[in-house]
Amino acid sequence: MKNLIGKGLDRLDGPLKVTGKARYSAEFPAAKMTYAVGVGSEIASGKIRSINTAEAEGAPGVIAVITHKNRPALKASSDFFGGGALADVRLPLADANIYHAGQFVAVVVAESLECARHAAELVKVTYIEENPVVDFDDKKAERYKAKQWFHGPIARTRGTPEPALAAAAVKVDNTYRTPVQNHNPMEPHATTAIWDGDKLTVYDATQGLYNTRKSLSDIFGIPPANVRVVCKFIGGGFGCKGAMWPHVTLCVMAARAVNRPVKLVLSRPQMFTNVGHRAETAQRVALGAEKDGTIKAIIHSGTSHTSVNGEFIETFTVSTPMLYNSPNVHVEQDLVKLNKQLPTFMRAPGETPGSFALESAMDELACALDMDPVELRMKNYALKDPESGNPFSSKGLDQCYKVGAQKIGWEKRNKKPGTRKEGDWLVGLGMATATYPTMHFNATCVGTLSADGSFLFKSSTHEMGTGTRTVMVQIAAERLGVPVDKVDFDLGDTDLPMAPISGGSATVSTVGSAVDGAALRLRNTLAEKLATAVDSPFNGVPGEIEVVDGKFTTRTKSEKLSYEDALKFLKLPSLEEKYETAFNDHAKKVSMHSFGAHFVEVKVDPDLGTVRVSRAVGVFANGRIINEKTCRSQVHGGIVMGIGMALEEATLMDRRSGRVINANLGEYHVPVNADIPSIEAYFIPEEDTIINSIGAKGIGEIGITGVAAAVANAVYNATGKRIRHLPITPDKVFV
Repeated sequence: MKNLIGKGLDRLDGPLKVTGKARYSAEFPAAKMTYAVGVGSEIASGKIRSINTAEAEGAPGVIAVITHKNRPALKASSDFFGGGALADVRLPLADANIYHAGQFVAVVVAESLECARHAAELVKVTYIEENPVVDFDDKKAERYKAKQWFHGPIARTRGTPEPALAAAAVKVDNTYRTPVQNHNPMEPHATTAIWDGDKLTVYDATQGLYNTRKSLSDIFGIPPANVRVVCKFIGGGFGCKGAMWPHVTLCVMAARAVNRPVKLVLSRPQMFTNVGHRAETAQRVALGAEKDGTIKAIIHSGTSHTSVNGEFIETFTVSTPMLYNSPNVHVEQDLVKLNKQLPTFMRAPGETPGSFALESAMDELACALDMDPVELRMKNYALKDPESGNPFSSKGLDQCYKVGAQKIGWEKRNKKPGTRKEGDWLVGLGMATATYPTMHFNATCVGTLSADGSFLFKSSTHEMGTGTRTVMVQIAAERLGVPVDKVDFDLGDTDLPMAPISGGSATVSTVGSAVDGAALRLRNTLAEKLATAVDSPFNGVPGEIEVVDGKFTTRTKSEKLSYEDALKFLKLPSLEEKYETAFNDHAKKVSMHSFGAHFVEVKVDPDLGTVRVSRAVGVFANGRIINEKTCRSQVHGGIVMGIGMALEEATLMDRRSGRVINANLGEYHVPVNADIPSIEAYFIPEEDTIINSIGAKGIGEIGITGVAAAVANAVYNATGKRIRHLPITPDKVFV
């Protein structure tokens, strides 16, 4: 059937989820299951002096207690840049050294979860404690220049930015800060490990099945073919489930030690200390412009933190050289080593905190110029990538500005802050640009046509709650010209063809292209066979055969054959085709990005300092929309997270002990329904076939970029108070 692409089809996994039949990684049963609980360090820096496990080992139901003293030998593996999955390259329980609070110092295995929890509290550890360095501004912290990330070199310069800034008629130069934030998906990290001889099956909440398999194969010294990793459903990830954290190794190690299946589920407090977070940032943005708004200089620099024994770069400057026209640009970043666990990717990593700083600075420049913020952005609109000089594969950002301004009622905005009121509330409007690079990796899909005319496509990608299965079925059904109920899609298992990590908003572009390719091959193979079969009604007309309403036909012949009848005619029991994507972006010589614009209305109570987002409008140009309903859901989720970033979220740490002091959802505030207005999302028609065969770019992350800046800009418009340090809490509104 045609015109399936773009329709808001209901999620195929919906019935499974609402009836409780969708199994997550902690819900797979196994005979003689045991339960593991990790014991975390009470200090953030130092060494273990002694560890006494006798009382824990003697507790009811306890099978084993494993520490650095009796841990079996493990082998090194690589992170995902090296094909593996490790976040912390230091394997758990490697030695007595402590690098951050909550670091695992032991794991207890027992017959029940309750027994394991009780015994974990009985493990006695004494430490040689050192003063931790956890404060971002601590003079004792080691600092160094960030050099290289997977984007390429961190520091980039074009022109002469500092002299251009000094000579600019109008300039702004300020520092913006974003705090540590934690992902907090609804499903905590969970792993179930089952050994059968030298074969291992792991049910793990992961965004990277094959990467996890690679690391487990390395660590435990068994062939990759002997490792099966299964993850049929993920209850939210946002990046923290993209890498393999120490608890996975602990679980698999414990299962081998006790020779029984082991299940390990992190507690909510452990989610704050053992699976990464968004790094804290301090960013300088300096903009210099002529009086007509032409930007002559952009300088974006600053610092983010990493762990004392690993490196992660929150690349907040990555979009800056590309976004606006300016002949003089410089970006660079520093890293500061702290006694915290290694940061990791969190929804739109780099772009999210970076857009807060850059888009806040753009608003400040507009105010300094007495210029409309939308007009300023259009004045410096880049028709081609200013950094590479390449044309954009597609760019509908100007339309996003136009539609967003019209929908929010931008003409009502009074450029003088604090002048618009509704009762006791001050009202303000703010906006910001959204952007995220278009990514794709290589993936494989196998499609099978069965004798009954049904299709099954297989690829080991992930259902993260985004509707992957539904979207893949739509892509295949559209290409085949059949109803969606004729097509199914299987995922979430390394027994299936290879798919890469689900990250970078790349799943639809990556796996969707492989599904499209496999479907096309099935269709074309049958057409070729029908064109060459001697007694075929389509013999000799290979170029004329097409599929209309699920049947092979031509414009010159009246005969029609369904897929099922074609198999019967060709005496084939079934037909299978494999397709592997092979993207070569370097040959395209284009700049590939999604774009959008956020427009926000806020209401501020000047007496209480309360800030409410009363309207949120997001407009996006992100390629072809495969499923309007799931796409809209992704955008809504991103905007909700952006509002949380702007107004609520911050992970707080005791500077003396290095412990997280709000490691729960009672004190780490995330948005609830009462915090969120009706969100409006609009999509600019755009089909980018330069990027891939399906014309899709990706939507998972662009929805959050720019939201925090739009809220902060709206707060300034409402109150005249420029808040440059997130979150925007009442105390900052009063200052």
